[in-house]
Amino acid sequence: MTEPQPAIELIDATKRYGDVVALDGVSLQIEPGEFFCLLGPSGCGKTTTLNLIGGFIPLSSGELRIEGHRVNDLPPHKRNVNTVFQSYALFPHMTVAQNVEFGLRMAGLDKAEVGRRVEEYLDLVGLLDHAQRAPSQLSGGQQQRVALARALARRPAVLLLDEPLGALDLKLRHQMQLELARIHRQVGTTFVFVTHDQEEALSMSTRIAVMSGGRVSQIGTPRDIYYNPVDRFVADFIGESNFIEGAIRREDGRPWFVIKGGERMPAPDTAVEGPATLMLRPESLAIGPIEHAPEAAIKGRILGVAFLGNHTRVTVGTAAGALVVHRLHGGGAQAGDPERHVDEEVGVWWSTTAAIVMAGSEART
Repeated sequence: MTEPQPAIELIDATKRYGDVVALDGVSLQIEPGEFFCLLGPSGCGKTTTLNLIGGFIPLSSGELRIEGHRVNDLPPHKRNVNTVFQSYALFPHMTVAQNVEFGLRMAGLDKAEVGRRVEEYLDLVGLLDHAQRAPSQLSGGQQQRVALARALARRPAVLLLDEPLGALDLKLRHQMQLELARIHRQVGTTFVFVTHDQEEALSMSTRIAVMSGGRVSQIGTPRDIYYNPVDRFVADFIGESNFIEGAIRREDGRPWFVIKGGERMPAPDTAVEGPATLMLRPESLAIGPIEHAPEAAIKGRILGVAFLGNHTRVTVGTAAGALVVHRLHGGGAQAGDPERHVDEEVGVWWSTTAAIVMAGSEART
C-alpha cells in the first residue's frame, strides 16, 4: 500500500521581490485533513505562502507540491485548491444560490449535480433558507458563510482561507471560529488558514506554523506552541508571557534561578547554567500576602488590577520587573481568593514545572 501524499509540501520555497526576500527557504508539510494555520505579524510571509500555494504568485526558487504533484508552473484554475478571501468577493447582482452555482457551472457540471451541491453546501453552512436572497440582505457573517459554501462546493483538496474573519466584529468572529471548526470536522477538507490573531489560531488549528521575517520559527500543535515555545519571539507572540532575566546556578546539587537583588527560585532541572531568561505564562503565577507566601517567592507591590470577566489581571512590581498574573474566576487554583488591591505588598511564586528556561535562542522546560 502506498503512503498517502501530503496535501501540501513546500521544499526550500523562496519568494523575492527584487532585493526583498518575502519568503526565505521555507520547507513544510501539511497533511490531508489538517486545519493548518499560518500565524504571524504583518510582513512575516504568511500571505505570501498562501498566495504561492494558490498560484497567484510564482516561486522564485524551490518546489511546491499538491497531493504529491509538482505544481510550480500550474495556473490557479488547474490546481486542486480554492480560496476564501477576507473581502468575501460575492457577486452583488446574483442570489446566494447563484453565487454558489457560479464556480460549479464554470467547471462544466451538469444542472442536476449543480443543484445537489448548492443545496448540500448551503445546508452545511446553515443558509439553505436564504438561497434566494441577495448578498446585500445578509449580515457579514452570513456573507462569509456563502463565500465558504461557494469555495467548498467545488470540493477542492485544499481550502485556503486568507484572514476570512478579519472584517467581523469580535462576537461574530468568535461564532465563526466555532462554525469553521465544525465545518472542517464535517467535510474533512484540508484547511490552510492565514491569520495574525493568536486566539483564532489556538482555538481552531490542528497545527500552527509561527512565521517571522519570511521564515518558519516553529511548527506544532496549539498546546505545544503555547507551552513549549522554541524562542522568545514565539513565546511573546503567542499569548501573554512574563520574561524574567537572571542566571541559573547549581547549589547543593539543585538548579536555582537567581534574579536581581539575589532572590532565587527553584529552576527546572536543566543542564543550562549561567545567564538565562525564565518564561512564565500569567496563569502559571500565584500571588498572596507576603506572610502567607512560600519561602521561595519574589516580593513585590501591586501596580494595577483589572477585572476582565473570567479572570483578573494583576500587575506586580518586583525586582525582576513588572510581572503579570492572571487569577481565574469560577474555578482554577486561585478561585475564591480575596481581591487584590493596588499598593498591596505580595509574594509571587510558581511551580517549577511551569517555567521555561531560555538560553540564547533555545527553550528548555
